[in-house]
Amino acid sequence: MRDANDHALALAAPYRVGAEIRYFREVADEPVIPYVETVLHADANLVVACKPHFLPVAPAGAYVHETLLTRLVRRLDNPALVPLHRIDRETAGLVLFSANPATRGIYQALFRERRIRKQYLVVAPPLPELSFPYVHRSWLEPGEPFFRMREGVGEPNSETVIDVVAPGADTWTYRLEPVTGRKHQLRVHMAALGAPILHDRFYPDL
Repeated sequence: MRDANDHALALAAPYRVGAEIRYFREVADEPVIPYVETVLHADANLVVACKPHFLPVAPAGAYVHETLLTRLVRRLDNPALVPLHRIDRETAGLVLFSANPATRGIYQALFRERRIRKQYLVVAPPLPELSFPYVHRSWLEPGEPFFRMREGVGEPNSETVIDVVAPGADTWTYRLEPVTGRKHQLRVHMAALGAPILHDRFYPDL
């Protein structure tokens, strides 16, 4: 544990009202991710980094040090970094970080007001029966097990625009643009259409 000045705290350190204590969780045998992130932009307010496949954005579960956030905090020497959005561990792509608490709300508002457009490229089976670009809307709800989502009956609360980038014989490359940001939205929508994303471990089956 360390204090606000990054000094190690002794076990017998006295209690101080209002003191800031930083605790760094340790994980035994944390997996090492051999892939390296790329910082595309960094200024006093914003950092844009390209996250490689299999690297988590932020600490969770078995990953503490091997995350994009932890790596960038060390690399840029800025403990104030906060991710403005997340992408799955298996996904590679751009992640934006707020670098300044004073301006963080401005960037968070852009995401909250959906003024930021996100696009993803995925490989999945062909869908020759659909006309593209195709808009898929559905009601998403928690499924089984607890970490999965599923489509249910109800007023649509999720929307994805799907287009074909490169059709192939066995698989197509699609561009997915989520209009909403529900958990596992893109994965569930593609699976529901009968074209689960290649190598998806959760959909349509575990």
